[in-house]
Amino acid sequence: MTWLGVDLGDARVGLALSDPELTFAHPAGNLDARGDSFRALDAAIEVIEGHADEDNPISHVVIGLPLQLNGSEGKSAKKARRWAANLAKRLTALSADGTSSIHDIPSIALLDERLTTVSAHRQLREAQVAGKRHRPVVDQQSAVVILQSALDARTN
Repeated sequence: MTWLGVDLGDARVGLALSDPELTFAHPAGNLDARGDSFRALDAAIEVIEGHADEDNPISHVVIGLPLQLNGSEGKSAKKARRWAANLAKRLTALSADGTSSIHDIPSIALLDERLTTVSAHRQLREAQVAGKRHRPVVDQQSAVVILQSALDARTN
């Protein structure tokens, strides 16, 4: 079984995958969102479908929930909830009509992602990735932080 981490953004949607033992998260690339994360929904479904026939299909999707610093939900958090609901709806429909290789629909969870981008930038600096090279990789590194937090919470 594998978990997928998702960091929603308007330019890019970052992805991370777990190892089959659900111990470590690693970057899995970015999806082009071209100004709206909903444009990346089909590509995210393709990633899930791409793992459906493997030994370790994606069984759980963790989507970052960008809460405000005070814990309240703003526009971005509401958009993340809509994105998660749309993903669940689309996966259910694909599974039901038999046109997809998805047999078991992954569970979907939202995880507070406050300060994950800050953490991702710090990790990239520590890995000695030059500042101007952060932009194309920070979204997938943020997805790693989100997914790793979920994996760590699962074991604690």
